[in-house]
Amino acid sequence: MSGDATAEVLRALHRGRAADDPLVLPGPWDAVSARAFEEAGFPALATPSAGIAAALGYEDGETPAAEMFAAVARIVRSVSVPVTADLEGGYGLPAAELVERVRESGAVGVNLEDTGPTGRLRDPRAHAEWLAEVREAAGPGLFVNARVDVYIRRAPDGTVVRDAAVARARLYAEAGADCVYPIAAPPADLPALRAALGDLPLNALSVPGGLSCTELGLLGASRVTFGDGLLVRATADLTALAAGLRDGGALMG
Repeated sequence: MSGDATAEVLRALHRGRAADDPLVLPGPWDAVSARAFEEAGFPALATPSAGIAAALGYEDGETPAAEMFAAVARIVRSVSVPVTADLEGGYGLPAAELVERVRESGAVGVNLEDTGPTGRLRDPRAHAEWLAEVREAAGPGLFVNARVDVYIRRAPDGTVVRDAAVARARLYAEAGADCVYPIAAPPADLPALRAALGDLPLNALSVPGGLSCTELGLLGASRVTFGDGLLVRATADLTALAAGLRDGGALMG
């Protein structure tokens, strides 16, 4: 990690952006992809847990914590820009231990989801309390992106999903999150989520065939990430290349 790769640098990248210019954070899954994204001019990177899992030969959600932290550390060492790491639900670690291991990896930000180890949504107030403990342990030295999973998990019976997302987003903001990420929120819900958060940054997911990053920004997204989408695209390109070589083609220059 370079001296310029700090949580405050990452935090500053979210501030003062025009609506049509959200912070775009590609998701590297290894050192090679991280260097490629840095060389393309991106000012920060956001590792995807699903992408790293695939690169390491695991299903999403099954990567051992030690291997995830090691993978993040390799990515951090390979670039000079700030790196924020998707650490799923925190691997059951107490807040202070989680923060210490993040610091050891060199990452200056984390993405923490509110899905529990059983695959069910955590109680929002209990999760907010844990996020507050993470914030207390980290102080300002860690950028905390709080992921809200109600759009990909079952919201409480009788609850409008958008309302549940707004309620959780507000709780996590009050707990000290720097940014809130209602993953897979439909574009139509982004304005309401933006309004609920005030000046706090809102993270939106870019999906294949979906809105552009600019369009997501105009709807309220402060930053845009891709999950494992870039790895999926790169894998498709590599598969096509492999098929061409198998069939007697040449490696294109």
